[in-house]
Order: sequence, then structure tokens, then C-alpha cells
Amino acid sequence: MGEQSSVLFKASDYYSPKFWPMWCIIGLLRLVSLLPFRIALFIGRLVGRFIYLITGERKKIVDRNLARCFPEKSLEQRNHIKIACYQNIGTSLIEMAMCWWWQADKLKSIVEIEGREHLDAVLDSGRGAILLTGHFTSLEIGARLLALFMPVQVMYRTQRNQLFDSYLYTRRSQYFVNTVSRKNTRQLVKGIKNKIPTWYAPDQDFKRERNVFAPFMGIATATITASSRLAQSSGAAMLPYYPERKKDGSGYILHIDPPLEDFPSADEFKDASSINQSIEKYVREFPENYMWIHQRFKTRPPGEAPFYP
Repeated sequence: MGEQSSVLFKASDYYSPKFWPMWCIIGLLRLVSLLPFRIALFIGRLVGRFIYLITGERKKIVDRNLARCFPEKSLEQRNHIKIACYQNIGTSLIEMAMCWWWQADKLKSIVEIEGREHLDAVLDSGRGAILLTGHFTSLEIGARLLALFMPVQVMYRTQRNQLFDSYLYTRRSQYFVNTVSRKNTRQLVKGIKNKIPTWYAPDQDFKRERNVFAPFMGIATATITASSRLAQSSGAAMLPYYPERKKDGSGYILHIDPPLEDFPSADEFKDASSINQSIEKYVREFPENYMWIHQRFKTRPPGEAPFYP
């Protein structure tokens, strides 16, 4: 079945008691968004610590991912990455509140862009631009900050909680030119051809879609081939993109790398490998910022034992 489309937010649609917990969460996020930047991020890290304490099975997934992706690291080093990852997940919730309620001038004061010339050169040449990224904990704030400087098109997946889904979709629609379902390829391509830089993160396990097993973090990983077809049909360049949290807590750096070379090619495996390598570059540099809670390696090649026992 196709993905359901999100709808614009209308408060009266969500007065049912089943939505009250989400209303409380949104209210708390609004309050935290009023705090100074560094204090808000500190609260985010505390929230991440709390999430770490109450999750059980997810921690096993994180442990498995880190053990297989970083066999050269000690258990202590991997545990440090795990705890930092959860802190960053908590931080991402606070950053989402900043995306929703902070004014543009306030957001601009905490961001800088490195490599914008690569994007400008692609657009000036008449081609569209796909900003290739991964599921990093900084993805929401990164896209919002980029939209301060240029029109941006993003993809989305419908959220399980209807209130959260509608509120998130409506807020995103206020600062992105297009908020497109990942199933609506036609609209996505149209935006790319209109030279709207497009946020794109293909690094999840979509087992029902066409995949090849390309290397990622030293593991044969099911990787969708739709990325090649998207670039081919739109004529766009694929530019690696990564939003970094500054280590001193003062803001963010948006990294835009030169376009992938010879992409798309006639070889789907080669293209998938190029995509995975570009994401892996930043995963290895900032491992604590990747979403290790995802079962990225769930789909295995025929005959291979399950990755997550």
C-alpha cells in the first residue's frame, strides 16, 4: 500500500484524550524553545539520557550496529558513542522546537555554510541539485537552517501519531517550498527540474523496494537503486550534504561537498556504493551523530544469517 498523505494541522481535529500526551509534549517543547540556546541544548542532552534509560531492545540494536561497524574500537569507545548518540537524539527534539518557533534572524545567527559554491555552480549550470545526506540526528535542524538561505524541497514519511504528523507536516510546509511524500516521485522530480535544492536521505532499509547489496561501513547493505533513477530522470547532480553541530555548542556548520563523479552511471551497484561511501565519510567522522537505533542492516543477502538475532 502507498503511504498516506499528511494533512494540514487543525487543532479541533485532535481534542480526543488519546492525543493529550502528544499535546503535553508539544507544550513542553514550546516552553523549552523559549530558553537560551545553550540551556535548551543542555536540556536536550538530559532528555536523551532519559530516553537511554527507558529503552531496552533499541539499545541492543545500537550495540549490534556499533560492534559490526566499528570492530576496531573498544567496548568502552563504542559505549561512549552509544550514550552520545542518545544525547543527540534528545537534542534533536529540542532542535525541532527551534525549527518550529525560532525566528529566522535568530536561527541565522548560529549557522554557517561550507561549500555552498559547489551547489551554486551546479544550479548556475542549469542542472538541478539533490542534497544527499543520511539519517543523522541533526537532519531536522540542518534542513531548516539551509532553508534560511535558499528554497528547499524535502521528503517525508508519515508519522504514526496523527497529531504529531499533522503538526510536523504543517510546520515544515511553512519554511520548505515543497514537503513531498517519498512515494510521490513525480512531484519530487518536478521540483528538482525547477532547480529547487532537494534534501534526500536514502540510507534506510526499504526491503520492499528494489535494492542491491552495496558496502556500507564494511557490511553488504541493502541499498535502494531509486537514487540512480531519480538523478537520471531529473538530470540532477548529487551533492553530499551534512549538518554538523559545532563541538563548542555555539551552532552549526552545513557542509556541502562537490557532486558525486560519474553519477548516475549504467551500473546500479557502483552508484549505490558511491552513495554509501559519501554517507559513510561523515558517519566515521561523526559517529555519535548517526541514528544507530535504526535496523539499517536488517535485510540480508540470500542465505546469510539474520543481522539482529
